Amino acid sequence: MKVLVAGGAGFIGSHLCARLLHEGHDVICADSLLTGAERNIAPLLGNPRFKFLRHDVTEPLDIAVDAIFQLASPASPVGYWMYPFETIRVNTEGTMRLLDLAKAHNAILLTASTSEAYGDPLEHPQVETYYGNVNPIGVRACYDESKRLGETITMEYVRRMGVDARIVRIFNTYGPNSQLDDGRMIPNFITQAITGKPLSIHGDGSQTRSICYVDDLVDGLMRALFTSGTTGEVYNLGNPEEHSVLEWANIIIRLCDSSSDLLFEPKREDDPERRRPNIEKARAALGWEPRVAPEEGLRRTIAWFRVEMEREGLCQPARAG
Repeated sequence: MKVLVAGGAGFIGSHLCARLLHEGHDVICADSLLTGAERNIAPLLGNPRFKFLRHDVTEPLDIAVDAIFQLASPASPVGYWMYPFETIRVNTEGTMRLLDLAKAHNAILLTASTSEAYGDPLEHPQVETYYGNVNPIGVRACYDESKRLGETITMEYVRRMGVDARIVRIFNTYGPNSQLDDGRMIPNFITQAITGKPLSIHGDGSQTRSICYVDDLVDGLMRALFTSGTTGEVYNLGNPEEHSVLEWANIIIRLCDSSSDLLFEPKREDDPERRRPNIEKARAALGWEPRVAPEEGLRRTIAWFRVEMEREGLCQPARAG
């Protein structure tokens, strides 16, 4: 198939492009590089089946494709707080542009939404039928609400225009190709632990998170788009293993062999207290569940961060032995 990955130079998108190429697809990576990075796709540029197109998907795009992944959006608080209007536009106008493209070329499409669609959930774990508890005027709303509206737009195209589209809600994901200054929990903790700085805990650390390794997440995205019978469906994709933020911090300190302390800071506004996906629907319909244990995934991620941080001169090379 010829596959368009919108946001393909981002953290998850770059891994998805590599997986699609490995599976034998022709891949067009469209990315404005607002928060994506060419270094993420540098290993792919020599592949004759890969094409990079620097393009903002809120602008018209007409290329014949068979499948589309809509991953284009800032996804970390650092990104969407810096670019709130761009975030709103790409999740609404950009999604409509891509749905129009899918309709014009009879392509299948996947809209990547987020666990933030559930806000600070009152139901735990979160199941796809839960409507969420989102502050529509809060500091996260530019991301949360634009993703929710992107879901609405997608479903209207399914119902009214017959577009073959589905939605996934992505929970906390980590792994190589993250931005070093991403601002989310795992990248923050790893960079702080590697450099010996205190790990920043927002609040008392009792709030919980469930983290999914990026390879597992990409496998779920592939299954959601290419499995028959998924049109108009919504799937949670994430790892249901739940730990407190404080526990994740201590695990990372141990895996980094770090002497870092913990620094408790005021809790961020609208930061959810608990976050864990119910993935029974994805298990049943897609045959999907995470395979990479968190400690193994964290070891791989820490190793990648060390190399990148050494390359950027942000830490000393690790001593041999």
